[in-house]
Amino acid sequence: MTLVCVPILFDDPESAAREAIEARDAGADLVELRVDRYFSGRGGDEPQGECHQQAERIAQLVARCPLPCIVTCRPVLEGGHYDGPDDARIALMERLGASAGGVAPAHGGAGRAPSYIDVELATFLRSENVRQKVRLAVDHPGQVRAVTTGLILSSHDFHERPPDLLRRLEAMNREPATRVMKVAFRARSLRDNLELLDLLAQSRGAGGAIKPLIALAMGPYGLMSRVLAPKFGAFLTFASLRRDSATAPGQPIIGELLNLYRFGAIGSATRVYGVVGWPVEHSLSPAVHNAGFEAIGHDGVYLPMPVAPGYEPFKATVLELAEHVHLDLSGLSVTIPHKEHLARLAHQQRTGWGDRWSLDRLTELCGAGNTLVIRRDPKGRPKGLAVHNTDGAGLVGVVRGAGVEPAGAEALVLGAGGMARAAAAALALEGARVWVLNRTPERAEALCADIARAAAALPEIGSAIAQRVLPIGRHELAARAPGIVVQCTPLGMAGGPDPGGSPLGAPELAGLPDRALVVETVYRPARTPLLDLARQRGLRTVDGSALFVAQAAEQFRLWTDRAAPSRLFDRVVRESLDADVAGP
Repeated sequence: MTLVCVPILFDDPESAAREAIEARDAGADLVELRVDRYFSGRGGDEPQGECHQQAERIAQLVARCPLPCIVTCRPVLEGGHYDGPDDARIALMERLGASAGGVAPAHGGAGRAPSYIDVELATFLRSENVRQKVRLAVDHPGQVRAVTTGLILSSHDFHERPPDLLRRLEAMNREPATRVMKVAFRARSLRDNLELLDLLAQSRGAGGAIKPLIALAMGPYGLMSRVLAPKFGAFLTFASLRRDSATAPGQPIIGELLNLYRFGAIGSATRVYGVVGWPVEHSLSPAVHNAGFEAIGHDGVYLPMPVAPGYEPFKATVLELAEHVHLDLSGLSVTIPHKEHLARLAHQQRTGWGDRWSLDRLTELCGAGNTLVIRRDPKGRPKGLAVHNTDGAGLVGVVRGAGVEPAGAEALVLGAGGMARAAAAALALEGARVWVLNRTPERAEALCADIARAAAALPEIGSAIAQRVLPIGRHELAARAPGIVVQCTPLGMAGGPDPGGSPLGAPELAGLPDRALVVETVYRPARTPLLDLARQRGLRTVDGSALFVAQAAEQFRLWTDRAAPSRLFDRVVRESLDADVAGP
């Protein structure tokens, strides 16, 4: 079983003791007592000296800790706070290890040792004297003292993957005193997670020849290594009590790890899903789909997967994740700025791999996809990769749900990105006449031309659709009076370029028919400036969360072959948006 460890970096042992109780109550299996901000290593080791007194208080903290603990005194060079002499911190570790077997500290009578001490490999290799002192403090095959503390030998790189990573692991594994190995480095992309997950799998499958391993990617790309730790047999993963108490970049908080990602339910057969985009850290998709998986009993976990802008990073990442036979990647949601990249990738791969890759009709027509479904053979290899566009299906569904029939309607699509492409193509396929308005007219013209070209190449659609998707200028809106308006720009989006902006003003909305329907695709905030103006005008509206739920439900069905719990999806989305408004 992979353990959950909460790190506690403290200035005061009393606050650390309180946080250890919080960690226990939150569901942690153990805590890491990061003493490097408290222990100075200076002031003399005589009974009245600062160093001695601090060591005593640390020993007492270990003795009354409500959970098994790791004690770490991390030096500045490996991302910690300790800048005192090495001799003092190694002496501290030796003293704590010797607390077992009745060798108690002089004050407090705490004859209990930490479960583990963490010592950096670089420190351990520095001298034979250091190695001897550490070996005296920990349990190992040659230990003659009554010692129970285990040694975690660790290596950290806060900048990149160290070029000698494998040599470091070999050195840790060769050391007889090592009970657990730990490596952590800053990931450069999602792909760095795969090497770490493979190392974990090798450790688990080595029949004891490789010691238990903690392998973590740090930074915004590293969440995968942390959440999937139990799938690959890691010894533990770290999770902080709060955002501001993380001891390494990218650490999730324990509530998210256990509840959002359902860490305790992840096993070797768990399927992996995710949302690919830039940025994705505030996406609602993980909360929605993980809740859905739990509701229907599907063994899956859904993660945010940041991929930098550009086709090449997208292509390299998606192909490597999809081809990894042990990851069990089974589906992706694809969002800004990669929807068109997904369609492009599928076209390229279909040329090279034949019928393994496929695109649905809407993706073919609009040149943008938002969903990847991966089917695998018994050996875990991808045998079918299907690209779909559920944005269009979701849009048509909410339009009809609002009592508007697209066939024969005049529709206005605002924007020219991936969502606008899907909206224009989907409404045209349903028989609407679609006008595309964009701040840059050339982009609207290009969108319409692309759909026309794609339609001409699809015999089942035909070129007639080209006459149903046309660019329009703002001055022409009054003459068209569209009954459906679909807002696909970032205007009004929280954190976007113009959170207070609206693509249409009150005078333009006044020119719409009285029963016109305005559909918003932005779901943060729940009420956008456009929706407020439309409601003041008395128009029918569909907010972005309703559209989000509709397209997510279709993704869920494609991945699981089960109907999505749409009411649950809607509740999760609206509760999340309400929490945004309420604040922390």
